[in-house]
Amino acid sequence: MPKMKTKSSAKKRFKVSATGKVISAQAGKRHGMIKRHKKFIRNARGTTTLSAPDARIVKGYMPYDR
Repeated sequence: MPKMKTKSSAKKRFKVSATGKVISAQAGKRHGMIKRHKKFIRNARGTTTLSAPDARIVKGYMPYDR
């Protein structure tokens, strides 16, 4: 059997935690910060975990990262 391929874009954007949750960067922070309120910027620091349906899709992109 040939090896399964990992999506290169997914391995750059996501990590899988030890408990199996998918970790990603917060969305909406690339540009236009002047129109965002301070609470949004504060709450969008660091990383976040993906919802279960989205995590299932991303895990399909990374077959060996489980």
